[in-house]
Order: sequence, then C-alpha cells, then structure tokens
Amino acid sequence: AMNNAAYLNSRIVVIYNDNEQVSLPTGTPSAGGTVPAGSLSAYTSRLIASKPFQDFRDIAKSINKLFPSEIQQANAKIDEYARGMVSGGTLFEELGFYYIGPVDGHDLDNLVPILENIRDRGGKQPVLLHIKTDKGKGYPPAEQASDKYHGVPKFDVATGKKLTTPAKTPSYTSVFADSLIDIAATDRSVVAITAAMPGGTGVDKFGKRFPKRTFDVGIAEQHAVTFAAGLAVEGIKPFCAIYSTFMQRAYDQLIHDVALQKLPVRFILDRAGLVGNDGPTHHGSFDLAYIGCIPGMVICSPSDEVELKNMVQTVYELDDKPSALRYPRGSALGLDVLNDLFGY
Repeated sequence: AMNNAAYLNSRIVVIYNDNEQVSLPTGTPSAGGTVPAGSLSAYTSRLIASKPFQDFRDIAKSINKLFPSEIQQANAKIDEYARGMVSGGTLFEELGFYYIGPVDGHDLDNLVPILENIRDRGGKQPVLLHIKTDKGKGYPPAEQASDKYHGVPKFDVATGKKLTTPAKTPSYTSVFADSLIDIAATDRSVVAITAAMPGGTGVDKFGKRFPKRTFDVGIAEQHAVTFAAGLAVEGIKPFCAIYSTFMQRAYDQLIHDVALQKLPVRFILDRAGLVGNDGPTHHGSFDLAYIGCIPGMVICSPSDEVELKNMVQTVYELDDKPSALRYPRGSALGLDVLNDLFGY
C-alpha cells in the first residue's frame, strides 16, 4: 500500500503510532526501534516539516538538476541519508515517503505545529509522520498492566481493579495449554506458535515453561501458518494457536502451504462460535465452513474439557495430515459436573 501511494504521487499522510504494542503482550519489538531524543528530536522533526526547510530543499533540488546525472544521484542520496541519520527514516524514504520523526506523540505543543506544517506543505509526495506513544499513558493502572488495558471487563476506575467474579472452573484455553505442556514435557519436537495473542490462546502459559519452543510472530497470521508449515517439513510438531476469526486472514496459506502439502500442522482455533463480551468482530462463526471444505483436514470439536484434553493428544499423534481443534471462549463445565452427568 505504501509503495502504491508513492507511485501514484498521492498526498496521503500516514501517521505511524509506534507504541511498541500490537494487541496483547508480545515479544515482538516496535518496528521503529527508536525513542524520541527529547528536545533535539522534537526540534529536528519540526525543522524537517517546516515550510522554510521545504522551500530550501526545493531550491536545492532545482539546482541539482543542472548537474550531470551522476552528481544528481549522489546529491539525492546525501539528502536522503542526512535526514535518515537525524530521524532514522531511510526505510520509508526508499518507499517514496517523506519521513518526519520520531516525535513524542504526547507532546501536543510540538506535535500540532508539525501537523500544521504537513498540512500546509506543497507537492504531491506522501508523508509519513512517526510518533512514539505509550499505550495507556495517563492512567497508572493501565500503564502498569502488561496488556495496557487492551480489552477489559467492568473495573473500578479509581483503583483499576476488575469487578468480575473469578471463574470456579478452568477456561478451555487453560485446559488446552496445560494439556500441551504435558505433551511437550515428553517430546522436545513440540512447539507453539501464535500471532500476537499469547495471553488469549494460552501460548503464554506454554512459553513460561518452554520459552525456546514458543514463537509469537506478531500480528501476522499468514506468516504464522507458513512458518508452522516450514517447521512441519523438518519434523517439528507445531501447534499454531490462532483465534477462529483471525484464521480467516491466512486462508490462502492454510490451503496452499499446509493442506496441499498434507503437512501435519495442528491448528488450535480458540474462540470458536459466539464469544460474548469479546464482541462481534471476534465471533468464530465460520471455521466449520471454511475448514470443513478443505480435503484431508481433520476437525475436532470437544464438548467438554475431558474431550479437549484427549483431542490435544489426538492431533499430536496425527503425523500425516493437518488438523484443526476448535473450542469456545469461556469456562469449562468442571469435573464435578461431568462426573455427575457422565461418570467421568
């Protein structure tokens, strides 16, 4: 999209909010990897965005056209790398964007003039404004929480304490995590993969026990699936844990990189079915349809936590085809209830 914007000479303005967060806590660092350097960074960013600097740069470009092409190219590189050394935006410049930043996104006295300069600048080149922010800034409980209050139930505003009643039975997610940990304890080839949702899928729990066998690839479901496929080719046993609704993003990879190759990737589809408080964007309404039509896929859908634990073992032992284990959000029934109903 950025390459296309530059090709079309569009005056689009991209504001890159670099808060070193994706969705839930992850080991993936921010793409920028830079931190605003106080007043110096603010000054240089404001300078680069200002009209006098733009006018001077335009004049320099006009003069540059009078030189032979070799010198023109050298001068263009000097301009690019000079601003790159100040701001760290060489990557975006290569994509055709005029880069400004990094800027402290919480410093409105500095940020607003920069935005005004961007608004008033001429030309057709797209602009990328790189701002650094802290997710949850200004509310101490959110700043201290690992998930920065990404999504919360009812809570006390004064203290930040959640007002929900703890569940009396384990969640299906935790049952899966515990089951996978038990298997991984006896088989070093078992690994867990997630796409920026370690807490939501139970992979964080697995990662605490087996950090070197846990992979959080960030918000990149397509990469997660193909990465799992590559590991399966080498004899590793990947469990790729992704929310049911987000698995739709990687459907092409699911078919071409896994199913067509008949690779034993174990897909763990958390939040299958309706998800209640997570909201309609997280409903896992379609996984049975979009996975059930793929030849060779094994689909498991447990009715309780005992079946879930057994099905984790089942997909673990499937070494000649892909599989999908789907289960809902929420708490399991509890062993006492299951014993009364079914004699478990």
